[in-house]
Amino acid sequence: MLTVVAFLVALGLLIAVHEYGHYRVAVACGVKVLRFSVGFGHTLYRWQPKRQRPGQHTEFVIGAFPLGGYVKMLDEREGPVDPAERHLAFNTQPLKSRAAIVMAGPLANLLLAVLLYSVVNWYGVLEPKPILASPVAGSVAQRAGLQGGELVQQAAFAGHALRPVRSFEDLRWLLTRGALDGHDVTLQVAAGDRRGTSEVLLPLSTVSSREADAQLFRRIGILGPYTAPVIGEVMPAGAAARAGLRQGDVVLAIGASPVVDGPQLRELIRASAASGQAARAVWRVRRDGRTIELPVQADRVPDANDPGKSVGRIGAYVGAPPQMLTVRHGPIDGLVKGAVRTWEVSVLSLRMMGRMIIGEASLKNLSGPLTIADYAGKSASLGLTQYLVFLALISVSLGVLNLLPLPVLDGGHLMYYLWEAVTGKSVSDVWMERLQRGGIAVLVIMMSIALFNDVNRLFG
Repeated sequence: MLTVVAFLVALGLLIAVHEYGHYRVAVACGVKVLRFSVGFGHTLYRWQPKRQRPGQHTEFVIGAFPLGGYVKMLDEREGPVDPAERHLAFNTQPLKSRAAIVMAGPLANLLLAVLLYSVVNWYGVLEPKPILASPVAGSVAQRAGLQGGELVQQAAFAGHALRPVRSFEDLRWLLTRGALDGHDVTLQVAAGDRRGTSEVLLPLSTVSSREADAQLFRRIGILGPYTAPVIGEVMPAGAAARAGLRQGDVVLAIGASPVVDGPQLRELIRASAASGQAARAVWRVRRDGRTIELPVQADRVPDANDPGKSVGRIGAYVGAPPQMLTVRHGPIDGLVKGAVRTWEVSVLSLRMMGRMIIGEASLKNLSGPLTIADYAGKSASLGLTQYLVFLALISVSLGVLNLLPLPVLDGGHLMYYLWEAVTGKSVSDVWMERLQRGGIAVLVIMMSIALFNDVNRLFG
């Protein structure tokens, strides 16, 4: 139920803001707006405010089908217009006014994202400290010399000035951008004893990054923040329960391999079934101040990321919660960082779309309504700040998508106006129809791929 409510709230808010951008600028430019609709199909609710600007008699509507909305303006191309109101029609406006009205929708979404990111920055969000866990064996991080337990103090793309890293999420975002854009990243880290700092270069330009998925971070080698190797809740009838493991046990070693943190413990458990049969190993654990040894054989289950392979599972929560801190910014700094994050996400989205078009990135990166609904529910369950971050991300995506030069999108109309500005004449009706058909075909293909990816992610 939470997923459905969170999804509908997100859709309604983002669509309403997008259409309000068109509506508000249209009214400011003197265009008569006939209808403002959030949703399509059967009308669930309609109203008409008594007090509107002179010349405006806008009807506001909520439709039954929430995947979209529209602002219907007076336009000679859509029906006869009273000569007395011709100056209020959209098609009679100057080119700059028409372009401003069309551009206002996507810009409203981008401004909403700035506001949402800023609110999160002002309110503060609880995030893990940027203390590194043990790197994945053979990964970029391990080859660079990271061992786990280092506190990342500053980071930057190689050749740029180092900037403070306030949380693990800051670090994750920098690593994501570096890997997807092919930039090496420099980390300034303090060792576990905090007696000095050193710089580590992560050559992320060597990382294959066709997909922004969990496997990307496995190749980088930094899966999460440091957590203690503690056994949490133990599930009945699982491998941990059968072996006698209890909640609160601290794992010191598995066989001859010392265990230093939770991520390393999870990796050892996963790898125990890599040969196709989970191996039995002696675990050395500390319980109530005593060290004991227990034989443990993990259960073998299919790997969620590669169903053809097997991984080990013990049926228990592995790893203590990471060290947390509240990241909060002042009014100006929070607003600036909100604008910067919106810009960075927009640029990254455009680059990923471009790479998908030329085949350098996988089409599996496309997501549709099922994945968005799933993430909406998950983020809402984590708290208000996580839900606001989710809304900001989707708002950026909606703004960027609508600026693409596809004929059925706002960016397509801006493309028409650019042609008109250069040639002095509008696109002919014949070409307009051809381009519209082509744009619809491209959108249908994109939506089909996104829906296929959704089904694969959720049910594959």
